[in-house]
Amino acid sequence: MAARNSWKGYLKLSLVTCPVAMSPATSEAEKVRFRTLNRKTGHPIVSHYVDAVTGKAVADDDVVKGYPKGEDAYVMLEDEEIEAVALDSTRTIDIDMFVPAESISWVYLDTPHYLEPDDEVGEEAFAVIREAMRAAKVVAISRLVLYRRERAVMLEPRDGGIVLWTLRYGDEVREAADYFDGLDDAKPDAAHLKLAQQVIAKQTRAWSEEIVDDPVQDRLLDIIDAKKKKKTRAKKKAAPKAPPTTNVVNIMDALKASLKNAKQTGAGGKGSEKKSA
Repeated sequence: MAARNSWKGYLKLSLVTCPVAMSPATSEAEKVRFRTLNRKTGHPIVSHYVDAVTGKAVADDDVVKGYPKGEDAYVMLEDEEIEAVALDSTRTIDIDMFVPAESISWVYLDTPHYLEPDDEVGEEAFAVIREAMRAAKVVAISRLVLYRRERAVMLEPRDGGIVLWTLRYGDEVREAADYFDGLDDAKPDAAHLKLAQQVIAKQTRAWSEEIVDDPVQDRLLDIIDAKKKKKTRAKKKAAPKAPPTTNVVNIMDALKASLKNAKQTGAGGKGSEKKSA
C-alpha cells in the first residue's frame, strides 16, 4: 500500500506550474523500536531538560538555541530569528537550473522522495517537465524547506514520475581523493585478477530484496514473540568464529579456495540459510 503524501505544493519551471505531492521513498516504520522503562514498575520513563551547572529542571519556555562563541559562552537565538532567514520555499519547488545527470557525485545524494502530480489537470505539465529533462539527460536543481531546514534538492525523471533527492551541503562531503589518491598505482597480478573474476562470476546472481533483509530485526521479533507467549528465553546463538587476524594469507590460495567453494555450492545457492531464533 502506498504511503500517504507527506508534502503537497507546486512544481514550477519558468511559467509552467503544476500541483504535486511528495512522499519519502524509504521508511523505517517497520523497524523494531523500544521505549525506556522503569524496571521496577514497568512504566515508561520521560526525559526532562536539566541545567548542566545547577542541576535544576528547565521549563519549556526557557529552552533556547545557543551558538558557542567561547568557553562556556553562547549567542542565543530565538526560533523566530532562525525561521526568518529561511527562504519562502516551503510550498514551491521553483527550478533554478539544470545540470548534466552524470555530473552530480553519488556522495551528495541524501534522502530520496517520490514526486507525482497531485491532480489530473497538472499531469500534462508534470509530464512535459519530466520528459524534457529525460530527453536532455539533465537533472533539475532547486531549493526547498523540508524537515524545518532549507535544502538544495535534485529532481530526476524515474519511470512515470520524478525522484527528488535532498542534497548534502558542501561542508558535509569529504573529498575521495584524500583517501584514495595513490591507490590506482597498485596494479594487481594478472593471475590473481583472473581468479578473482572467476570467483565473482560464480557468486553473481539476480538482485532480490531478500539480500537486504535485516536478520537482527528478525531475531529480535522472534524473542519478543516468545516473551509475549511466555515461553522460555531464546537460547543465545554461538557467535561465528572470527577469521584469524595475525596470519598472513596467500591471496592465490584464498582465491583458489573461494572458487572451489563457489563451484561446490553452485552459483544460485545462498551461503547460509536464515535460522529462526
